[in-house]
Amino acid sequence: MTEPLTLSIEPPAAELVLSRPERRNALNIAMWAGIPALVEAANADASVKVILLHGGGSGVFAAGADISEFGFVYGTEEAARRSGRIIAAALNALEESAKPVIAAIEGPCVGGGVSLAAACDLRVAHAGATFGVTPAKLGLVYPPGDMRRLLQLIGPGASKDLLLTGRLIPAAEAKAMGLVDRLTDEPVLEAARALAMEIAGVSQWSARAIKQMIRGLQTGWREDGPEAEALFLEGFANPDFAEGVSAFLEKRRADWKVS
Repeated sequence: MTEPLTLSIEPPAAELVLSRPERRNALNIAMWAGIPALVEAANADASVKVILLHGGGSGVFAAGADISEFGFVYGTEEAARRSGRIIAAALNALEESAKPVIAAIEGPCVGGGVSLAAACDLRVAHAGATFGVTPAKLGLVYPPGDMRRLLQLIGPGASKDLLLTGRLIPAAEAKAMGLVDRLTDEPVLEAARALAMEIAGVSQWSARAIKQMIRGLQTGWREDGPEAEALFLEGFANPDFAEGVSAFLEKRRADWKVS
């Protein structure tokens, strides 16, 4: 039987694959619980520069959380609290990954699927993908972490539009509102892998510091504060800076030192 959540490593990328096509890749609580360890493993592997998250070419990214489990995982206040924390830990692991994470989206990306995609750094979607944020259709409210990420991506007006209506939108509309970063008519995995290779070709010290700086500024760093200044100044001392300048002056490809 195929595992519903797997990690495969083909340097320079690691691929975190949702593989539960019979449930349209709806995530059960065991899948949510498994995400942090796999993200940690990808970050610990020095050959990995970028992490891809996708639905295994099944034609579906993720239809959300597995509603068939709701009676069990949300049956009591304590169960709901425990399940909410498991899901939040999975999404935080993606968001806080030191290495960039790309979501490759085809087909439905609904509810928890949008939560997964929003926790990634970049979202590449096939033109035929559809998106929806549907807690209001279940008598629920979007979790606070998911809400924060949605607000950061598309702002309060578009967030209220999606949340208050629960409507499904096409990929082109998702791209226009900022929920999608790149749209493609080509196979989405090919497009996402090409983007991963672009990212793998730059300084990895820079890639990780860029993630850290953006997250810091989003979570309270001041631009003139000590954390932001220290990270900025660290760039001039790291070995990739010297190599990047030399490569530019010598008109050659840089041989980055930080893996």
